Amino acid sequence: MKNTFLLLLIAFISSCHSSIQKEMTNPFVVVLGTAQDGGYPHVGCSKECCERYYEGKEKKHFVSCIAIVDPVSHERFLFDCTPDFPLQLHLLDSIYPSEKMIDGIFLTHAHIGHYTGLMYLGRESMNAEQVKVYAMPEMNQFLQKNGPWSLLVELQNIQLISLKADSAIRLNERISVQSFLVPHRHEFTETVGYRVSTPDKSVIFIPDIDKWEKWDQDIVAMVRENDLLFLDGTFFRNDEIANRNMSEIPHPFIEESMKLFENLSATEKTKIHFIHLNHTNPALIIGGDAQKEIESNGFHIAIERELIEL
Repeated sequence: MKNTFLLLLIAFISSCHSSIQKEMTNPFVVVLGTAQDGGYPHVGCSKECCERYYEGKEKKHFVSCIAIVDPVSHERFLFDCTPDFPLQLHLLDSIYPSEKMIDGIFLTHAHIGHYTGLMYLGRESMNAEQVKVYAMPEMNQFLQKNGPWSLLVELQNIQLISLKADSAIRLNERISVQSFLVPHRHEFTETVGYRVSTPDKSVIFIPDIDKWEKWDQDIVAMVRENDLLFLDGTFFRNDEIANRNMSEIPHPFIEESMKLFENLSATEKTKIHFIHLNHTNPALIIGGDAQKEIESNGFHIAIERELIEL
């Protein structure tokens, strides 16, 4: 039954974008991708998880990304710029077209799934003009000092705008964005999550983080204090990757997160949408047992093309 429901939901979302767009006056979220940095299917993977795609049993999943759209100002903002940026921009255009390519891109950190889509803004591709890219200080310096990204700055394909942790910036009369530091592998830059605030609601976006207990913030309190949360769901459980020491990639497992959130009310649980799912994560499979378990516990998996009004 839940499998049928999820498939019907996806079909409904796809067929109703134009009517929803006309009816919406509040800002809204568009889910543009749900997979971990390597996407789905994953490069070099011949295991059952990715063979499902090649056998036609599962659709392609774009890399984790959301957009915030303001239908009054007609502005569109991306959160992370993935290797799937060309297809995600096309998807966003099909949902909410705009004369302007994009009004701003907010980056979380310098791992490949979160910023490398910027390459398509360069002169080899779109040759964009001063696209606003919002980044924390280390991320800002990384883009300025390392090729090929430095050429985007030099040729003014992008305009870097520095962010400060825990300080909010106002994008327009109805939308403000606050960045906050989260613990995650620090090879090149810091990692942040974002809180997007509108007059009526607030959205949390944390696609990448180490274990919740490593953070100096209370994620349970954050769930209670906000209206919609896209949280790191990279792995469903421990030992999901047989040939890797998973302590080296210490994301919070979805099973751990559901246990942590089990005492939240039903209303609070339904705010949570797990995103950034690794190709091995069974929750990536539409209508699969893992998705059913998550939904039966009151939580959600982020679904590409989903629109959520704020």
